[in-house]
Amino acid sequence: MGKIGITTGDPNGIGAEITLKALSALDLPADKIVLISNKKIIDFYGKLDKNYEIVEIPFNGKVQAGEITSECGEFSFNSVKKACELAKNKKISAIVTAPTAKNAMYLAGHKFNGQTEILQKYLAHDNQLAEMLFVAGNFRVLLLTRHGPLKEIKLSREFVIEKITNLDKFFKEILKIEVPKFALCGFNPHAGEDGILGREEIDILIPAVEILRQNGINITNPLPADTLFVKAAKEYFTAGNPTYDCYIANYHDQGLIPIKTVAGSKTVNMTIGLDVIRTSPGHGTAFDIAGKNIANPDSMIEAIKAVL
Repeated sequence: MGKIGITTGDPNGIGAEITLKALSALDLPADKIVLISNKKIIDFYGKLDKNYEIVEIPFNGKVQAGEITSECGEFSFNSVKKACELAKNKKISAIVTAPTAKNAMYLAGHKFNGQTEILQKYLAHDNQLAEMLFVAGNFRVLLLTRHGPLKEIKLSREFVIEKITNLDKFFKEILKIEVPKFALCGFNPHAGEDGILGREEIDILIPAVEILRQNGINITNPLPADTLFVKAAKEYFTAGNPTYDCYIANYHDQGLIPIKTVAGSKTVNMTIGLDVIRTSPGHGTAFDIAGKNIANPDSMIEAIKAVL
């Protein structure tokens, strides 16, 4: 296991708190962890249980739990950027990021829709794409599209083929699953009902699936997402072998509502498609409970365990 770089997220959120709690619960060797943070922020939320290496990120503001500030946005952005720099220089082999606030980063002038987009900007090369894969044990969901308004979501055959080809490569090369089985969600209700409820399945998804199969990828035709995830939930709770290794959702809520409803704090956001794996808790900054020492670290624990 190489070193894991961990950012503590927005200083006014629960990121530092859950990081401290997770590290204490996991009891990992101190020399395997690099904290990308600021001692002032760490000290505000608690104490480290070991002498971990800390890469200091400047923070000129004041910790004000629950507040949204440009200073926190600047710190959050610089933390992720530094993690990318450390990864590119082989100082760390994996990245774990605590939650950040998009609105705080926007206030600081960093117009990214999430940390995934920052990672892609500073780590991608040779047309690599950062993909959002959500994981809870053997229940896995890939998002074809990331954070964006629902009305602006547009798919193309080429886009779908590229995304799913990258997913297949990850499963074969990283997870060592020789022939992964993928289930594709329909874009429209009831997978379009033969075009009555929308033509995305007929015009885009089914032609993409046909090409993917010709390329040796095991994938279903687009299926109604509501019934598809009912089966996934049953298999998750019975801990049986999953019918599918990954469910492919067309947009954010289509995939995240079922996995977060079923798995809750066990859900981990995993960025794949780059040279380094990044994981993150499946929740946000939780400004409403920041500073109260009541944040649940379970998802942060799972995020760290996922890269061990």
